[in-house]
Amino acid sequence: MGQERLTGSGEDPRVTELRTAVSRLRRELAGHPAEFPDRGIAEDELAALDSMAVSGRPEVPRLRRSLLLVAGAIGSVSALAPGLREVRMAVDLFGEPPRG
Repeated sequence: MGQERLTGSGEDPRVTELRTAVSRLRRELAGHPAEFPDRGIAEDELAALDSMAVSGRPEVPRLRRSLLLVAGAIGSVSALAPGLREVRMAVDLFGEPPRG
């Protein structure tokens, strides 16, 4: 909760971190030469993560769902593991979703 500080540009630093990590993984995925069955799912969910980050106030449950889909889609591609780890760490900055 105390992480709502804003950067000099007025953007939440967690959002900046998420946008940076997602952008990096999208570039790595685009440059990865191997085709794999769930590549389209990974691309779609990374686009969704980016869209949520651009909105400025992403919903934690939706972030986590997209992260799980991306991880499931590219989890076996070891070359993308560092980028995936960065996205996971950026999503974790938003904390746990509220329990209902």
